[in-house]
Amino acid sequence: MHKMTFKTPLAIAIAAASFGLCGTASANTTLEERFAALEARIAAAEQRADAAERRAELAEQGRGNSPASSAPAVVTNNAEIEERLARVERQASGDEGFSFNVYARSGLLIGEDGKSAPGGPYLTPAGGNGGAVGRLGNEPDTYSEAILNYRMQFDNGAKARYTTMLAHGTSSSNDWVGDDTNLNVRQAYAEFSDLPSFTGAFENASIWAGKRFDRDNFDIHWLDSDVVFLAGTGGGVYDIQLADNWKSNFSLYGRSFSDYPVVNRENPGLDGENSDTDNLVLTSNNYFGNWQVMVNGMSAADNDERDIGAGQTAADTGWHTMVAYHGDSFFGMGEGNFKAAVLHGQGLGAEVKGLGSNGNLTDDATATRLALYGTTYIAPKWRIAPSILAETSEDRFANGDSYDWATLNVRLANEINQSFEMQYEASYQWMDLDPQGYSDRNAVDGDYMKFTVAPTFKPEVGGFWKRPEIRLFTTYSDWDDSLNSYGASPLGSDGFTGGEFTFGVQTEVWF
Repeated sequence: MHKMTFKTPLAIAIAAASFGLCGTASANTTLEERFAALEARIAAAEQRADAAERRAELAEQGRGNSPASSAPAVVTNNAEIEERLARVERQASGDEGFSFNVYARSGLLIGEDGKSAPGGPYLTPAGGNGGAVGRLGNEPDTYSEAILNYRMQFDNGAKARYTTMLAHGTSSSNDWVGDDTNLNVRQAYAEFSDLPSFTGAFENASIWAGKRFDRDNFDIHWLDSDVVFLAGTGGGVYDIQLADNWKSNFSLYGRSFSDYPVVNRENPGLDGENSDTDNLVLTSNNYFGNWQVMVNGMSAADNDERDIGAGQTAADTGWHTMVAYHGDSFFGMGEGNFKAAVLHGQGLGAEVKGLGSNGNLTDDATATRLALYGTTYIAPKWRIAPSILAETSEDRFANGDSYDWATLNVRLANEINQSFEMQYEASYQWMDLDPQGYSDRNAVDGDYMKFTVAPTFKPEVGGFWKRPEIRLFTTYSDWDDSLNSYGASPLGSDGFTGGEFTFGVQTEVWF
């Protein structure tokens, strides 16, 4: 039980009434449930008592008492008293005021030789094109996001929210990382909703502008891979009600590609000045019940002047589409949830996950990806989360290249008691990559596999989405020797050639 204090006779009276109610509870109600219900009633009584005390203070101010120099300005009429009380109530409900959200992970990954080991969900040759593998016991970095929100509600009912997000990442284990760090403002935007002038199809719509992650991105957490990730700087509108069962979002995002040397086509021997370009992504995101249909068009003026090697030039347009289903059961077989998506893109749209993020794709580039995952309990104390991520693509960076890969991952957890569980993860990836010499990479094909055992402590078990947690882990990974020669992967690096044990500890937090 938490320590409780009562500030007013009102709270005491309500608490006494609560005890009386508890006495009439059903015989089937456990003592623990009755005390929990009582505690909730008392907390609600305290909140009402606080509001009553605040109302009395404001009323006293309204009668003309002079406040101390540090107190709020004197309230002179009932309307101002009601306005302040409404603001207090909005702040208590979360409709107004400051809030703070976090995602963070940090851990140590050590190899058999006692040194830091390579890791990460994208460490295989397929990782450069989005081929993630399981992340449990496979993350050597520290990454954190701090999200600051301020909400406002106005007298006419309109609401506004300002959000800024700071993100930091490093692979160093030091407390002060110096140059080996990245600190970034990843989001800074304002969003308005419940605007009284919005009617008809826009009655429940919200508008936004700034730099942000799209609200409706979704991911496969166990692979640290978004299914689709739309982000950048721009503006848009959410939740336009086009029909009874049809909601739409529209947005325009801008993304900046890296600088590149301009190709002088008339005099190829002359060096050109560095240039850059913005890729504009126009999006229509539509929902029909559980179904989602997303369509994107892209344009990056002058990006076709970018030389990406082997005489290839980059695309300056592209398109992308996704059809997804957000299920409220475990594939129709029981309680849980699942998500399934098929994505396809061409030209600049062939980077099917990070929309508009890759300026090196050719006009002929095509890619098709399948993403699938679900979560459920297979026994009262056992839960499972299988996932599949696979892609086939060709002509990405050079004529005739191809990148085919598929990942199967299973996360399993056994809840031992209220604060401890055993987590297990098995991950398998097949790949067949033929870069046609792009960026000095070699053709490879083969398999990668990983298995992790992770004793995990948490304040309360019960589902895959409960955090924080602290994990110890042991991981065994192995792969075909042929993958070591790809030329753009940690596989094959000194002391990391296959059949590797790694060990470590990690925390993961979100709220």
